[in-house]
This record gives sequence, structure tokens and C-alpha cells, in this order.
Amino acid sequence: MTRAIALIVAAGAIAIAQEHSYTPADIENGARLYQSSCAGCHGPNGDMVPGVELRRGQFRRATNDTEIIGIIRAGIPGTTMPPSSFSETQAGTIVAYLRSAMLTTATAPAAGGRGGESAGAAVAGNVPGGKALFEGKGACGTCHRVGAAGPRLAPDLTEIGTIRPAGELRQKLIDPSAMVRPGNRFVEATTRRGAKVSGRLLNQDTYTIQLLDSNERLVSLSRSDLQNFTFVKESPMPSYRDKLTAAELDDLVTYLLTLKGLRP
Repeated sequence: MTRAIALIVAAGAIAIAQEHSYTPADIENGARLYQSSCAGCHGPNGDMVPGVELRRGQFRRATNDTEIIGIIRAGIPGTTMPPSSFSETQAGTIVAYLRSAMLTTATAPAAGGRGGESAGAAVAGNVPGGKALFEGKGACGTCHRVGAAGPRLAPDLTEIGTIRPAGELRQKLIDPSAMVRPGNRFVEATTRRGAKVSGRLLNQDTYTIQLLDSNERLVSLSRSDLQNFTFVKESPMPSYRDKLTAAELDDLVTYLLTLKGLRP
């Protein structure tokens, strides 16, 4: 039944994309606008507003793309959803990105563990053991930050337990490059003077790109000064498929699920 529902949602997303002739450029531009202007409230996964699941097509007041575009531009009076200065074309690219994300969510296979658990299934691991792995054998703390401790080379994990289900966390540990979210991508750029810059993308707009380099320095690049700018396809995160046992993966995932923004 779950598979059938996923196929129906996917088919619907494809039909909508075809109807509106969304292009890869539309989706990419929409992802950029969403991350810079929408993710602050809706979250990178579109699920931080109660009752709204943007990646799953769950909207409160919209049933089609035209209505979504209207809400993006006009906001919702009496709520925390403000009006924006986006043109209809810009708002349309955000919808293109959301529809693409819906399709990815609908067709993504459930991440399997020892029991082939679904993305939202509970994991029977050991929290202290998982924390020890995070800080020791897994060396996660050499790149990730939790609360006030750790570097900022990789995404902050302080609230990861509130925004990622167990299956998705396990999949990320086993196959980091399977799905890299727009807000977590690494980029490489070359300036017109030949200088090469790389790092984790923080934000971008029509004129500039902001990233965090390997020395944790905030770098702002002007698009007009670049001769080349590309996204790194492979995640720099190592795979733990052959480094941790199934039980250790359970422990690590269980620990990550406890990280819900309670800073030390």
C-alpha cells in the first residue's frame, strides 16, 4: 500500500512538472531562492511549520501551483507567513523546486537497517555507545558541531534528531552521496584571476555566493568575478558501511536522534 501511494504521488508530481514545463534551471534557481529566503522558517526539509510538509505536498491553503505562487508572493494575513518581493517567475521556480523535492521524496527507497526499517522506524540502539562512537571511532566531531562544541566544516547536528528520521540518518551514514540536500552541498569556484575556492555552500543569490571554507572562514564571492562555479557531486563525508557494524550503526543513529536542540 505504501509503495502504491508513493507511485501515485510520484506520478502526480511528474504530471504537474510536465504541465508547467519546469526545467532543471527552474529547479536549481528555486532551490537557491528557497534556501536563502524560505528555509529560515520552513526548515531545509520543509517540515518545521506545524501542519505543513512542503516536500510531501502537504499545504494548508493551496491545492495547485497557482495558489502556491500566490501565497509565496502575497503571504497569509494574520499568520507568520509574510508577503515577499518575488516576481511571479521567481515564485514559480520555488514551486518547481518543491515539486522536484516531492518527486524525490516519493520515489526514494526506504533506508534499510538490520530489519530493513522504514525511514521513520525506531532504532533499538544504545545512546551512550552511540555518543562514544560519535566522539571516538566515528570521528564525527572532527567535522560536525553539536551545541557549542565542534567545528563548522559540516552541517550542524545540534537539532538533527528533530528534522531527520532514523532511516534517513542510517542511509546517510552508509551512503553519504545518495542524497545531498541543497543546503548541505559543497562547491568549487575559480575566480577570473585563477584563484580556486571550495567549501560548504551557505547561501547564494543572483549576485553573490557565500561559503565556509576548510579553515571555517566565511567567504563571499561575487558572481561577476567568477569564471567557473560547480557543485561537488560526491559528499566529502566518508561511508561507514564497512567501518561500523550493524549494532554500532544502530547505536550511532540512536544517539543522533537524541540531538533535539538541547545545547549544553
